[in-house]
Amino acid sequence: MKPADQDFVDLTDAQKKARRSRSIALGLALAALVVIFYVTTLVKFGPSILDRSF
Repeated sequence: MKPADQDFVDLTDAQKKARRSRSIALGLALAALVVIFYVTTLVKFGPSILDRSF
């Protein structure tokens, strides 16, 4: 089946706005999770993370 033969759905402006809002919320949640993991790692290792002697 060629792409020209497929049926596409046209989104209303409200649906586009809702999709964008969900995408932004998901991106912010992902960024917050990354920050939480980063801070947790720093807290777990504490000052020893700066000690690079092996």
